[in-house]
Formats: sequence, C-alpha cells, structure tokens
Amino acid sequence: AITPLRPPHHSVGLRPCKQALQSTTMAAAALSMRAALSSVVASTNASRSSFAGSRIVNAKATNGAKVSMVGAKGSWLPGSTAPAYLDGSLPGDVGFDPLGLGEDPESLAWYVKAELVHARFAMLGLVGVVTPELLTNTGYLDLPLWFDAGAVKFSWADAGSLFFVQLILMGWAEMRRYYDSPIPGSEGDNTVYPGGIFDPLGFAKYDETRLYDLKTKEIANGRLAMVAMAGVYAQAKTTGVGPVANLTAHLADPWHTTVVTLEPARFFGN
Repeated sequence: AITPLRPPHHSVGLRPCKQALQSTTMAAAALSMRAALSSVVASTNASRSSFAGSRIVNAKATNGAKVSMVGAKGSWLPGSTAPAYLDGSLPGDVGFDPLGLGEDPESLAWYVKAELVHARFAMLGLVGVVTPELLTNTGYLDLPLWFDAGAVKFSWADAGSLFFVQLILMGWAEMRRYYDSPIPGSEGDNTVYPGGIFDPLGFAKYDETRLYDLKTKEIANGRLAMVAMAGVYAQAKTTGVGPVANLTAHLADPWHTTVVTLEPARFFGN
C-alpha cells in the first residue's frame, strides 16, 4: 500500500517568526510610550519656563563642557508676540514694549538703566515711607508722615546739612552713571550691577545663573515698588494719611473702605 504524504506542519516553522514579530511589536510600543512621555515632560518644562520668564541655564554636556543657553521667556500678555529686540536676554524681560521705545539699541540700554535706577529708588522710598509710620503706630518713635518730613526741623541737623550730605553721597554715583550713559563703559565695565569697587556683599562672585536670578528678582520687586509708590501718592492726596493707616482702615472694613467707595470729587480732587 502506498502511504499518502502528510502535508508539512507549518505551525512549527512559523512559531519562531511569530515570537520575533511579537517581540518587535512590544519593542515598538515601548519606544512609542517613551517618546510620548518625553513629549509630555518637555511640554511641562516649557510651560514652567513660560511662567518663570527668561533665564540663562548653565549645564554640563556629556564631554564635560559647559553650555549656556537662554530658556523660553514668559509674555506679559498670553498669546502676544514679543518684539525681536526683546529676545529674553535681559532680566525680567516679558516682551512688554507697546510704544517701541527699545527699537534703537542705544535707547534700549538707556531705558534698562533708567528703569533699574527708578526701581531701586522706589524700593528704598517705599521702605522710608512705611517704616516711620509703623514705628510711630507701635509706639517706638514719634516720627512725621512721609509727606510732612520735609517740613520737620531736626535738632541734630538742619536742612542745609542734610542736603549737603545727600549731595556728596548721591552725587558721585549719579554723575558716574550720567557720564557713562552716552559712552557705555567710559566709567568702568559695570556701573549698574554690583562689581568692581562697589560690591560689599560679594554678589559679583556668584555664578551666572544665580546672579541672573537675583537680577530678575530685583527688577520684579522694583516694578512692584514703583506701582506701590504711585498708590502711596494717590492715597496721600485722596485721604491725607499714610499707607499704613489706609491699609488698617481697609482691613477693618474691607467692603466699605476701598478706592471705589470714595466720591469722584474727592478722588480726583477739587
């Protein structure tokens, strides 16, 4: 008898191919998941950077070299496009220049210095406005309000002596800054930030990243202080008292002691 030939068992030969296909599929899925996670992390970091503002980040490459790069900066108005000359390299840069004052590089450098100086004066002025009123209200000292201080005659010094001391202390620094403005660097490499002959706290010794963060915090607090000083002026004109008294009155009756409860004639003046 002739025994018929049995067809070959293909499953035996296809099993290794099936296993290889499954391994390839699993590897591809793992790579896809890894890429998706990387995309989520990158998106999260970019979102954080947009709120944190522009900053310089120093990192070390795989070969040990130091890399400096500028991260994504925030925007003063979400969805707006910052001017090309505001590239995020300046501390506190949020792309705000609706009047185009910084289009000229020389003008931009001047405005940066002017804003920083005014911010520092505002921070010092706000401390000088609030501190005497706090010391008087707590009973430690009996000092005049900030808008009455100029008319007070001190027993330890007259107005002429105080003016002369102020002229000496501020005149030298202000004149250096004034002469450096038309010719940057003529009065030294750094006339704005600590460094050189004036660096009592050693800020210039910090690394680039930390120093940039300090500059950003300084200009942010300075801008807030300038807005606060504008409020102090308006409150003094409107209420005739200091900012501490205004704040105390508002906290005691927050729903009835606000800027919107004042009569228009009283708010804008007669």
